[in-house]
Parts: sequence; C-alpha cells; structure tokens
Amino acid sequence: MDDARWIAVDQYFERTLGLSDRTLEKTLAASRAAGLPEQEVAPNQARMLQLFAQMCGARRMLEIGTLGGYSAICLARVLPAGGELVTLEANADHARVAADNIAKAGLADRVRILVGDARVSLARLREEGGDPIDFAFIDADKASNPIYLEGVLALSRPGTVIVGDNIIRAGRIVDPTARDDADVRGVFEFFERMGADRRISATALQTVGEKGWDGFALARVL
Repeated sequence: MDDARWIAVDQYFERTLGLSDRTLEKTLAASRAAGLPEQEVAPNQARMLQLFAQMCGARRMLEIGTLGGYSAICLARVLPAGGELVTLEANADHARVAADNIAKAGLADRVRILVGDARVSLARLREEGGDPIDFAFIDADKASNPIYLEGVLALSRPGTVIVGDNIIRAGRIVDPTARDDADVRGVFEFFERMGADRRISATALQTVGEKGWDGFALARVL
C-alpha cells in the first residue's frame, strides 16, 4: 500500500458517501486563493467529526484552530437550533478568511471566532462562564496540546467529547530521538496527560489517507 492508494480510497469515500458539496469546495478554493496552508481535515474526517458531535447531542462546541473555517462549517451545520460553535484562531488573516467563508455558508449566526492566543481565549471563555461545552476539537499547534487539553477540561462537563487531531506525526510519536521537535513533544505530553488523568477515558487511532499517515485521539469526560 502506498500514498497514492490511500488517496484513491479517500476519494472513493468522498464520492460514494457524498462527503463534499459546492459550499465546502468554495471554502477550500477561497482558502487556497488567500494563501492558507492545506491543513484542513479531509472530507471523511469532517463527516466523522459531525457524527461524533451528533452522537453526544452537542449544543455548544469548541474548536481550537480555525484556519479557513472548513471544519467550523462542517461542525456548525449539525448544531441544533440555538447551538453555538466557538472557534479559536491565533492568526488574524486566517480568521478573516474563515469569517468570510462561514458567512458565505450562511452560518455566521452559529459561529463565534475568537482571535488571538488560544490560551488567552480559553481563559476568557472561563471568565465568561455560561454553559459547559459538549464537544471540543483540538487542531492547532501541537506543541501546545497539553495546555489546550487543560483549557478544554476546564470548560467541560461529564459526557463532553474531545477530539485531538494530527497526533501520530508520521510515527514520530514513539521515536525518543524526535522529542526535540516541539510538536512531537507536545503530542507526547498530551498523551501522557490523558493517560494519567482520571477525569477522562481516552483512546487513539492511526489513520492513512490523503493526509498521509496520521490519526486522532478521542476522549470522554467522566
């Protein structure tokens, strides 16, 4: 098996299961035109996120890492009436592209973008109070994953579902010589904390596809 076959299988899923549409295609095109990196989740991964959110009946969602708004659009689409997605983005230029894409998707009334350091935004959300989050998607700089996990847990309730993306690092997660890489070290510490934290039950899966060799972590707050 090679990367070409992995990509072909993902494309088969996309066609057969109807995982994309014109709005999502325009979102990706606008992101590329604006020079944003191609770091969005794949269409089959986006549908998985939607299903996870629906399975836990999420009314309030949190995303860390907005980029061009692709995953935010997918998540906001499955919010019930009165639901909200808060998405955090450090890069103001990325946030502007995302806001435009989200508005064109007709979802601006369901999505709130907080621009700036996610650690500051997480603290702001704690200060605001309000209902706990039901579903969280962590998909920003991996070096800060342990910090993001703590921030999400502070906003959660029993039953909250947490998904962490890009956690395999092409297998480098188990390479001790790779710990000098901040992202690898951040993911390693992320796993160590999840494994030791009795507040959550967690697992992780490796994946292959158009995003290469990767995977995601899935946790539920107890």
